[in-house]
Formats: sequence, C-alpha cells, structure tokens
Amino acid sequence: MIKEHFLVYKQPFIYRIRYEVSHKERVIKIVKKNKSHVDNYCFNPQNRPGLPSALTVNLAVVGDSHVGFGNSQSMFNNLLQSVVNSGNKRYIIFGGDDVHAGGVSTAEATRRYQQFASIINNVLGTNIPYRSSIGNWEDSTTDLFRSYINPYLTGYVGIPGTQGLVRHLWLDNANRRWSQDSLNLLRSLDPNYYYIIDFHWPLRVPGITNEIHDDHLMTQGETDMFFNAIPANVRNRILAIFTHHAHKLFSNSVPINPNFSNTPLYVTGCSGDYACKSVDRGYYDLNLTIQNNIATLQTTPVRIQ
Repeated sequence: MIKEHFLVYKQPFIYRIRYEVSHKERVIKIVKKNKSHVDNYCFNPQNRPGLPSALTVNLAVVGDSHVGFGNSQSMFNNLLQSVVNSGNKRYIIFGGDDVHAGGVSTAEATRRYQQFASIINNVLGTNIPYRSSIGNWEDSTTDLFRSYINPYLTGYVGIPGTQGLVRHLWLDNANRRWSQDSLNLLRSLDPNYYYIIDFHWPLRVPGITNEIHDDHLMTQGETDMFFNAIPANVRNRILAIFTHHAHKLFSNSVPINPNFSNTPLYVTGCSGDYACKSVDRGYYDLNLTIQNNIATLQTTPVRIQ
C-alpha cells in the first residue's frame, strides 16, 4: 500500500489529510484563488521509476457544444460518441461554451448544465477523465459551471498515462481578459514538465486575422500579456495551445511569437448547433508520445458532419 497525501492550504491554517491507496501515489495541492474566492486546482502524479522508454497516449480536444441551444444536445452527444469510439482515449479537454447558458433564467440555465453533465456521464462514465475551460456563454453562470463542469476556473492536471511529465493547463479568459489567477499560474510554470495549454478566446497571432474575425480574438495587449507571463525557461516546453470561441477549425502556419517558434496554436471547431457550419463541426485527435522523457504531440483535425 502507498500512502496518498492531500495538502489543503486555507489561511491561516494548513491541513494535511492522509489515507492509504494501492498502486500509485498522488499529490494534490490547492492554492487559494483571489478573484472569486474559489480554489485553483493543481494535481500531478509524482514521477516514478519505470516510465517506459516509449509510449503514446491518445487524447481529444472538443470545443463549443452550446448544449441547450437548438439541436446541440443531440449533435454533441453524437460527436462525443465518435470521439470515444476512435482510438483509446485517456483524457478529454473541453474548451468552454459547453453550455448555452447566457441570457436565460437560472432554472433554465441549470437544466442546460444538467443536460451537458448527463451526456458526459453517459458517454465518458468514470473511465475517461476530463477538464474544461470556461467560455463567454458561461461567464454569467460561473457558480453553475463550477457545480456541473469544473469547480476550478484555472489549474492544471498531470495527463493520465504520462506519470506527470505532461500537464494540461487551463486558463480563464471568458470575458476576453485574463484572470489574475491565470497570469499567476503561467508565471509559476516549472520547466521540468511539458504543457498543453487550453483557454476559450483565441490569441491574436500572425495569420489568424485572415481566418477569424477580429471581434472573436483577444486584444493584442492581452495576447502579449499571455506570452510575457510564461518564463523563458518554459517556452520550449509548450507542446500546443488550444483555443475555441470562433467555431472554426484553424491552426497557425507561421510562428505565433518570436519566443515560441515551435509552438502550434489551434482553434477548435464547434460540436453543437449554435453558429456551427458543418465544415467546422469536429474536434482534434491528439497522440502524445513520450520517448526517453521527451514529449511530442501529433494533432489531427476530425470533422463530424
């Protein structure tokens, strides 16, 4: 048996909770969130001897399902079924606007969140873990978002199968500006790990305005703030940046920033019925390969008509 440690930091005390689990050791650290008084979430399994010299982990990134609008519930359910039936999914990233929750009553918004949660429970069950960023259509219902989708608006997890070497980092820019927690988290990144970063609004980078309308992008100032927050010794550890909001499948063909010459940026398509053209309905299929502790990422757009 291996003892599992949970460290929960709540001023002015530190609580330590221990209990025994078999097969693996985990460390969960929760850091107090300043903006909304909700904790950030950080989870990373400790690296252990015995990581295979080469392995591949299959993931997916899904964007903008807008469950609650039109026929989105059925469309998203069918698309998610396709996601899990392809490959051997170990983890799924959602990018916000999971629920079409703005501009409706609390009761109706709750019903739509419950619809999304029901699809997730039925399709993913307990076998495939997931995390989601928050989107602009959820920004006015953050309490419901935390209750039904993700209680932590910023944070990271160690991606299953990588023994903590690769982390999924999600950020909050739901209102087209970075939360202070998001910037703080970026500034704290550790160069001993690799990162897949996800957030809702796309960055304003070279080439993107040819494909995506200006009002669906972050401002240049906010974009620069993102790049400047990442420590210099981590910039070559960013495997990919995934964004959403524009309901269009897009990837950059030129470097997104002089300091991130090898980092690809993606905009997902849509997975529901709201402002979603069939040519852009789909998701990204990811194969994350680790060989001799070096991680690489292969990304394939998959269109679902």
